[in-house]
Amino acid sequence: MANSDGLKGPQATAITAGVLGKLLLMHGLPVPKGALAEACSTMQPEDADMPPAERLMGILRAVHKNGVQVVQLRWSRLDRRHLPVLVWHGGEWQIASHGSGRMVTLAGEKESAGPVPVAELADVPVLWLRVQSADSTAEETLESGAARLLMQEVLQEKRWLVEVIVATAAVNLLAVAGSLFSMQVYDRVVPTMAYATLTALVVGMAIVVAVDWTLKHIRARIVDTLAKQVDLAVSQQLFEHVMGLRLDARPRSLGSLAAQMSGLEPARSFFSSTIIFALADLPFCLLFIGLIAAIGGRVSVVYLVLLVIALVWGWVAQKQLRRLARQEITRGHERHGLLVEMIQGAETIQAAGAGWRFAESWRNITATMGAHALQSRTITSTTLATTGTLGTLAYVAAIVVGTTRIEAGDLTTGGLIACTILGGRVIAPIAQGVQLQVQWYHVRESLAMVNRLLALETGRPEDGSLLVPETLPDRLDLEGVRFAYPNSPVMRLQLPELNFTAGDRVVLLGPNGCGKSTLLTVAAGLYRPSEGQVRLGGADIWELDSQVINERIGYLPQDIHLFKGTLKSNLLLGGGASDGKLLEVAQLLGIDRIAADSPRSMDLEISEGGAGLSGGQRQLVGLARLFLARPRVWLLDEPTSSLDLEAENRIIEAIRKRVRPTDILLIATHRPRLAVLANRVILMGRGRVLADGKPEEVLQQQPRRGRRLVQAVES
Repeated sequence: MANSDGLKGPQATAITAGVLGKLLLMHGLPVPKGALAEACSTMQPEDADMPPAERLMGILRAVHKNGVQVVQLRWSRLDRRHLPVLVWHGGEWQIASHGSGRMVTLAGEKESAGPVPVAELADVPVLWLRVQSADSTAEETLESGAARLLMQEVLQEKRWLVEVIVATAAVNLLAVAGSLFSMQVYDRVVPTMAYATLTALVVGMAIVVAVDWTLKHIRARIVDTLAKQVDLAVSQQLFEHVMGLRLDARPRSLGSLAAQMSGLEPARSFFSSTIIFALADLPFCLLFIGLIAAIGGRVSVVYLVLLVIALVWGWVAQKQLRRLARQEITRGHERHGLLVEMIQGAETIQAAGAGWRFAESWRNITATMGAHALQSRTITSTTLATTGTLGTLAYVAAIVVGTTRIEAGDLTTGGLIACTILGGRVIAPIAQGVQLQVQWYHVRESLAMVNRLLALETGRPEDGSLLVPETLPDRLDLEGVRFAYPNSPVMRLQLPELNFTAGDRVVLLGPNGCGKSTLLTVAAGLYRPSEGQVRLGGADIWELDSQVINERIGYLPQDIHLFKGTLKSNLLLGGGASDGKLLEVAQLLGIDRIAADSPRSMDLEISEGGAGLSGGQRQLVGLARLFLARPRVWLLDEPTSSLDLEAENRIIEAIRKRVRPTDILLIATHRPRLAVLANRVILMGRGRVLADGKPEEVLQQQPRRGRRLVQAVES
């Protein structure tokens, strides 16, 4: 297989064990030197056409590092946040460990390290290792952000915990009364038929039962009230966190994102009730065994052995459930994501006749989930059935042992019955403890999912001191901006310097995927650059309060999203505009025609996503939002792509009227007619600025007859 980059030198040169060993150690993946040297020797570059990435993957597989992927790319396209990487330099593969500005530090086989100018590495190949995250330990799970968030709310007021533990302890102590009641009846009442004593005992048990029911009811109310409070607080914090996520850091699957948000529900139930009851009940196992020992002597050994066997069995079962729980939850999120995607794209799916493909994917995911769930349920049911069987065996063994003690005169019949009743109270907490161990890995995986969500960066730090200047100069500067999506080493935007001042009317041109839309989202403060700064009026845009940015910058995305509500509520999404301004903008853009076609006018019902309105109508609503906001910097991404000629002319005229002379206007477009608004044209390609100047200078060589400017650019 030929290398697409045509790199003969790197392909014909081996990756030495010394260099690769250091790189793996930097990634926390130590490998024995002998094993690594043997793997490198077996993957010598005998095939000159084998890409270095393929050879490195073979080495990693040979040393059993299967959780690592290798990506090959050019240095100029590398996001330097992913250092260290392997770099081809000086006729060998070296490690680029860190770099800042225009220098990067390289280290080769001989431990020599030194700074190298970045300019020397512009076109050299790079091998980047994408390392999958390792499974967290139980301690790391409990110390994670999700667990801390949950426990903070659960333990915010500790009074409930004391009340639940006291109530649980009282319930367990009252359980002793039942065994004592049976013992007294069989030993005192039955031999003498003392009905007066029986009546007194029954009255006493009636009081115990009433108190027991009351305590259990109070305990349940306390836990239910706590669960409601915790759900409200935690879900609100999680929702606000998701709302504040950086758009470039969000998961690509909306269904998986929504599923992750629901991951705290089983964990909340586990920590607020299940584990509390279990931890409160388990200590009484030893108390009950002690009481059995006091009454029946050697009978207690039976239940002590049961306790040990059951706990060991539960530990073995939860180890088996570890892998199944993770895979089941992961596939469940995938299925949820597929469902959301299918619902959103139902029209496209039906039009393309692709329903069978999605049905097949759904069937495969469901089948996999079913297989994992079946295995999980089999282990769980087997564990619980085994625990029940152990309880039955313990009961039989207790009767046998108790009978021998009765024969020896050390135990009465009533005492044996009391021991078996107390033995039942031992078995219940043991079964609960086993089930607790089985549930733990499901809770652990749920916490891990939520923790990955909480680990995503928000747009601006919640505890940071953000700037709120009263005035800002009308200028927008991008200095040394480089941008790459998370978990991707490829740079999508590379802008050494780009400045916009008051009065600029700029049209961005270039082929699809050249970086026009990415530039606008970075300039709007929606994507954070990997390197460099975006300055609004001289201040770093990521140090400004979001309210300042929303006031100064208006951004129109390619895909306009409408929300469930009315036409008016979607137009006034940001609020702050009077009805007079609303009507004025509606007439200017032709939105009043949409309202006129409905008997409800501006109260026209809008469904999720804007279903019922055409693409052009949704685009008009998006433009109206900006016109009502009156920003100082206008960032428009394909503002007329879905409009007809008449509507496009209306939009061009509206922009001329509403954009103030001192405002900055940036338009990314493939529509040639929008160039009439420009006093400056920027031509882009592969995330870089290829040309920047007056329209007549940049476009003077473009064909004029019947061809779009973008086609001319691509040619």
